[in-house]
Amino acid sequence: MAEITASLVKALREKSGVGMMDCKKALQETAGDMEAAIDWLRAKGLSKAAKKADRVAAEGAVALAMRDAGAGAVAAVIELNAETDFVARNDQFQAAARRIATRALDVTGDVEVLRGAELDGSTVADQITHLVATIGENMLLRRFARFEVEQGAIGAYVHGAMADAKDLGRIGVVVAVEGAGAKSKLAELARNIALHAAAAAPLSLSVEELDPTVIERERAIFTEQALASGKPQAVAEKMVEGRLRKFYEESVLLKQAYVRDPEVTIEQLVADTAKAVGSPVKVVGFARFALGEGVEKESADFAAEVAAMTGN
Repeated sequence: MAEITASLVKALREKSGVGMMDCKKALQETAGDMEAAIDWLRAKGLSKAAKKADRVAAEGAVALAMRDAGAGAVAAVIELNAETDFVARNDQFQAAARRIATRALDVTGDVEVLRGAELDGSTVADQITHLVATIGENMLLRRFARFEVEQGAIGAYVHGAMADAKDLGRIGVVVAVEGAGAKSKLAELARNIALHAAAAAPLSLSVEELDPTVIERERAIFTEQALASGKPQAVAEKMVEGRLRKFYEESVLLKQAYVRDPEVTIEQLVADTAKAVGSPVKVVGFARFALGEGVEKESADFAAEVAAMTGN
């Protein structure tokens, strides 16, 4: 059996919100496999963790930039991480985040391409290195996304804005909408969906775009729960399909109930806008960046507490 260390128990507790002893039991039952342990806790009804486990936040800023492009628009969102919130409030850091987001408007490719893009006579990576040397704290351009529509609009929203900024915050969302109708109406739709996505945290735009491994993972958990209820196989299968539909409604943007009017789905909101503008309307993409997703910070005090309770 794999050694169940204090750090492993700590990590599972942070991800699941479940008590330490239950976390240790889950890890023992799954030979120390973190993802399998999360599934074990959920299947046993011990964890109400979301489809993606809770993550410890890093510091820094999510920055947005937008530009009209005739009948269409371009937008970009970046995440620039720092070690402390103090640095995230630094004027130099925020100015750098804005410059990088603006530069990202003209960059296609992954984050490595953006790091190597020219900026103010050097590269984005060099600019960050200079900032690290100036401020004295490690920083990382972690990710970025760019959207462009030839005809339509892009909406953006920042949650947890820094000071009065509308382009810097802890959560940034960009939504791209294609359509030939009134651009102001399409921009309003995109903005409203961005506001919704900030709160609802969808995993994908559509069911088809949802990661198949996520679907299979949920199916396996729901199947175990249904069979454990003692229902006949046929009934259990129907229960699984019902729970998957509910999962889609909770996790897929177009299937989610609109936060401002839960009687309407985002899909219906788009259809209603299409009728209003007299032209087909389609959401072609979105990005939701929450600061520090997947970046864990050490907590020495809590690790010591776990070690004391687990004997490791």
